[in-house]
Amino acid sequence: MENAFEALEASVKITIVKPGVDSNSMFGPGVAALCKGVRDSGSLYAAARSMGMAYSKAWRIMKDTEAALGMQLLNRNGAHGSDLTKEGSKLLDAYLTLSARIAEDARGQFRSLLD
Repeated sequence: MENAFEALEASVKITIVKPGVDSNSMFGPGVAALCKGVRDSGSLYAAARSMGMAYSKAWRIMKDTEAALGMQLLNRNGAHGSDLTKEGSKLLDAYLTLSARIAEDARGQFRSLLD
């Protein structure tokens, strides 16, 4: 049964929160995906649609997250779409890099614990 663990892999989800803020909103995988979608498409509507999410839900998630973090993530340009603020872009890049590094480390540590 030594190969029983071969198909298993560690998975880690990172969230960014502002300590002391009493909110369920945080910057996690879903918000990161919305921000990446806005970066790629230039539109929160298009980002939400590509995720199978209603625009109203995406808008609410972004507003709640911005309030919880105390920073604006998106520039909303009405009919002209949206783009990430400088802070939003920097936070997204840091989140994606941190997530990738931690995921790689977790996979390696998981493997070494099973050896």
